[in-house]
Amino acid sequence: MVKVRDDQPLTATGDVDIGHWLERLQESVPLRDPQQMREVCELAKQLSLKAERPHKVWLPQDAGYRMGLKMADILALLKLDQPALEAAVLYRAVREGLISCEAVGRRFGREVAQLVDGVLQMAAIGNLQPPSSGLTQHDQHDNLRKMLVTMIDDVRVALIKIAERTCALRQVKHAPREKQQQVAREVFDIYAPLAHQLGIGQIKWELEDLSFRYLQEADYKTIARQLAEKRVDRDRYINDVVETIKGILVTQGIFRHDVSGRAKHIYSIWRKMKRKGIDFSQVNDVRAVRILVPEMADCYTVLGLVHSRWMHVPDEFDDYIANPKKNGYQSLHTAVLGPENKVLEIQIRTFAMHDEAELGVCAHWRYKGHDTGGKSNSYEEKISWLRQVLEWQDEVGDFGDLREGLASDVAPDRIYV
Repeated sequence: MVKVRDDQPLTATGDVDIGHWLERLQESVPLRDPQQMREVCELAKQLSLKAERPHKVWLPQDAGYRMGLKMADILALLKLDQPALEAAVLYRAVREGLISCEAVGRRFGREVAQLVDGVLQMAAIGNLQPPSSGLTQHDQHDNLRKMLVTMIDDVRVALIKIAERTCALRQVKHAPREKQQQVAREVFDIYAPLAHQLGIGQIKWELEDLSFRYLQEADYKTIARQLAEKRVDRDRYINDVVETIKGILVTQGIFRHDVSGRAKHIYSIWRKMKRKGIDFSQVNDVRAVRILVPEMADCYTVLGLVHSRWMHVPDEFDDYIANPKKNGYQSLHTAVLGPENKVLEIQIRTFAMHDEAELGVCAHWRYKGHDTGGKSNSYEEKISWLRQVLEWQDEVGDFGDLREGLASDVAPDRIYV
C-alpha cells in the first residue's frame, strides 16, 4: 500500500532537515547522486523564500519546496528514479516563474528540465471546461491532445502531476470552499481516472475519497459516521477472521502469506449504494479481508479453503486472474457468510499482483528498473492507444465525456516507457 508519511523531519528552527529527509527518502529508492539531490532541495528552498504570495491558499508548511518534497515522497514510494524526484522538487519553483526550465537544464540536466516542462504542459488539462466557459471545442481537443502526447512520451510526467494534485488535494482543506471544490472537481474528473488507467490503485482510492469529501460533503460525513459507529465491533470481527484464515493457511502448508483487513473507501461504498439501490448496512465490503500468497495456484487453493470453511454468497464471485481488468488488475473476489452469519468480502491474489494493484505502471520500476534511454516492447501498443483516443476525442461533446473516456477501457492494459 502506498502510505506516505506527511510529517517532514524538522530542525530546531522549524525548517525541513534536508539531510534527514534524504536519508529517509533513500530507504524507499536509491539515489544515483545524493549530492545533486541535496543541491536541488537547497535551490528549491532558496527560490521558495523569494516567492511573493499576496493571496495565499496554502499554509507556510505547504508552500513551494516543502510541497515539492511531499511530491517526491509519493514518487519515491512509487519507485520512480532520481530525475523524476528532482523534477518534483523543482516543479513549483518553475511554475511560479522563480526559475526557468532552461536554467534547470543547465544546472541539473536536460532530462530533469524535460520532465518539469512536461508537467507544466499537463496543467492545460485543468483548463478543460465546457464551451460556455469561453473555450472552443477545438481548444478542448487541443488541450487533451497535448496531455496525451506528453503522457505517451514519458509516463513519469503523468505520475509527477498526479503526485502534485494529490498533495494539493490533501492540503486544500485550508482553502476557501470555492477553491476546495475547484481542486476536487479537477482531480475527480481527470486525475483519479488517470491514476486508474495507470493502475495505481492506492492513489486512485485516495483521490476519489478526498474529492468526494468536498464535492458531496453531506454524503461523505454520513458514511464516515456510520463506519466510525461500528469500528470497534468491525475491527474485532475482522481480527478474528484474519486469525482463523492464517491458521487454515498454515495447516495447509502455505506458510508465506499476508492476511489483513482491507481498507474501506467511502466513495466506493457510496457508489455501490447508489448503483444497487441499497443502504449502508447491505454493503458487503464494509467487512473485507485481503489474502496475499506467493503463487497463482495458491490463490485457487485458498479460494477452495475459504469456500469450504464458509458458505459462498451466490453471484458474488469474480475471477480477475483468469480474466484481468483492462488496466491489468488481477485478483479473486468472493463473498461468504462468515462468522455470525455476516457477509464478508474476500480478495485473494499473489504478492506480485498486489504490487500491480497498488503501484500499477510503477511496479515495473521495482522489478525491472527504469531505462530512460529506450522504449519498451509495448511502445507500438502505446502509439496505437494514442491514435484511438485522438480519434475518439474528436467526438467529445462535453467535459463529462472526457472523464468517461479516461476511465473507460479504451487504454491498453498498461503504459510503459
